[in-house]
Amino acid sequence: MPEVSVMVEGGKASPAAPLGPALGPLGVNIPKIVQEINEKTKEYSGMKVPVKIKIDSKKNFEVVVGSPPISSLILKEAKAAKGSGNPKTEFAGNLSIDQVIKITKMKALNLSSSNLKAQVSEVMGSCNSLGITVEGKRAKEAIADLKSGLFDSKLQ
Repeated sequence: MPEVSVMVEGGKASPAAPLGPALGPLGVNIPKIVQEINEKTKEYSGMKVPVKIKIDSKKNFEVVVGSPPISSLILKEAKAAKGSGNPKTEFAGNLSIDQVIKITKMKALNLSSSNLKAQVSEVMGSCNSLGITVEGKRAKEAIADLKSGLFDSKLQ
C-alpha cells in the first residue's frame, strides 16, 4: 500500500507541490484528497502539519493528520511570529501556565514523560529554547516553580 508523507500548512493544502507531484502517478482523486486534508487540518491554520496519505490497490485513500511540532504550537499560542534569535537575553512572547498545559495535552502522545507534571516541564523546556517566558518568568524559573508545586492545583 503506497503511502505519501508531506508537511502542509493547516487548511491550505493545494494540488500543487508537494501533493500533486507525489499523488499524480498513483492515479487517485487529488482534489478530493486535498479537500479532506484541508478539512482535517483547518484547526492548525498558520502552522505546518505532517500528513500521511495511505492509498490501497483500489485507489481508496486514508488521510492521517499528525500533530504540529511543539515549537509551532508554542509560537501560535504566544502569538509570536518566530522564536528569539538569542533566547538567553531576548524574549519572543509569554505563555500562561494554562496555555502550557493546553499545548501539553495536545502533544501528550508525543512526549517522552508519562505524567502531566513531567510533560508540562518538557513543554516549558521547549519554551526556554524559543525565548518564550511562562507566567512572565524565564522557562527555567517556571520549571523550578512547577517542581516546587506552585502549579499543582492547575494539574488536576
